[in-house]
Amino acid sequence: MHVEPTLHWSARGAGDRMHALWASFVIEAAGRKVYCVGDTGFGDGATFARVRRRHPGLALALLPIGAYEPRWFMRAVHMNPAEAVQAHIDLGAPETIGMHFGTFQLTAEGIDDPIRDLEEARRANGIPASRFRVMDFGESMRVTVR
Repeated sequence: MHVEPTLHWSARGAGDRMHALWASFVIEAAGRKVYCVGDTGFGDGATFARVRRRHPGLALALLPIGAYEPRWFMRAVHMNPAEAVQAHIDLGAPETIGMHFGTFQLTAEGIDDPIRDLEEARRANGIPASRFRVMDFGESMRVTVR
């Protein structure tokens, strides 16, 4: 497993703001690499370009697509679907799964907006749904060795 930087602030108590780091992970097994990002802002995209350089040939990326409105507040810590599509492009992964949305109303966008906004961002960038999709609740998938 490899630890990679993530753009997010931290605070778990009354006096500990910015005293911890957030991270993403590249999990490697049987020659396959899966990039798993929890919460992150997009920033200038350098984080994703760095991951692509350090881990060429990712098999799969798990990217957040929810909890992004209002942008003036959430931009620094959560990507919106358009930024997630750009991260997908920057990473060069053949397949991406969108996550971090739809469980409960966390921020100002509608609970179904991330899926609709992802579809719009994919279309705008010519990315087929088979390359960047969301899974149904409870759905599983197998990442096979090629």
